[in-house]
Amino acid sequence: MKAIVINQYGDKEVLEESVLDKPVIEDDQVLVESYATSINPIDWKVRAGYLKEMLSFDFPIILGWDTAGIIVEKGKDVTSFEVGDRVFARPATTRQGTYAEYVPVDESLLARIPESMSYSEAASIPLAGLTAWQCLVDFGKIKEGDKVLIHAGSGGVGNFAIQIAKSFGAYVATTASGKNEEFVKSLGADQFINYKEEDFSEVLQDFDLVLDSMGGEVQSNSYKVLKKGGKLVSIAQPPNEEEAKKYGVHAEFLWLDPKGDQLQKLASMFEAGELKPVVGETYQFSEQGLKDAHALSETHHAKGKIVINFK
Repeated sequence: MKAIVINQYGDKEVLEESVLDKPVIEDDQVLVESYATSINPIDWKVRAGYLKEMLSFDFPIILGWDTAGIIVEKGKDVTSFEVGDRVFARPATTRQGTYAEYVPVDESLLARIPESMSYSEAASIPLAGLTAWQCLVDFGKIKEGDKVLIHAGSGGVGNFAIQIAKSFGAYVATTASGKNEEFVKSLGADQFINYKEEDFSEVLQDFDLVLDSMGGEVQSNSYKVLKKGGKLVSIAQPPNEEEAKKYGVHAEFLWLDPKGDQLQKLASMFEAGELKPVVGETYQFSEQGLKDAHALSETHHAKGKIVINFK
């Protein structure tokens, strides 16, 4: 099969096309023929070597954390899915990522793609959508009437988080650049803060929950907008315990735990019209396509998700 791999850490030029053996699946897995994958910041952070102390891989590394496609083979213990099913997932990528024509996926991580959802839309959801869900629902225990601040609302996690928060009846404030004001409002944001012109920590107060995707000074200032007993969840860096204690809030770092049943809930939200994946730029599956996609992601200015199409 064709795959895009890295044989060393470095810039986007280390991405290269390779021909590898088709994966052999285990009894509790299926083999998915790839129709689409998407780009997440973790892709190029691993590629650049920023996470090599946290994530252990052997070269050559196949990057990628999202897959959408068709089941072409299933293990003998798989009972809930059949060959020919349209599925999407955030696979267990310690074994193999999704920049490949075939991807092995544990049955427990699979979800069915709704008939009205495209492969590009499906591929944009797993990592970012599940991250947003676990931040808001699992950690945040979000409920109707909560006031929620979502940083970088136009980004991959942010745009899903806005829509999920609104589906629970929350009041949503978000930060973004001025050019994305109408976009984040179209997703349901109640209050927009242009981070280039306003200091969110001076504008907002008495919030119940903050989703921090920026870290650093943004994270530190986020404590100021929370009420006593409020919650801060970060996907950028572990919060400072002393800062959290000073402001009387509960703060945690979230590392995604992929779950097929939660992904199916996001699919149901799509069918109910409560969740619309935002596909920004698309590229074809090739060495150059992946290099261009990484370059765009590294600018931090991509709107929605960057998708790679195989078909």
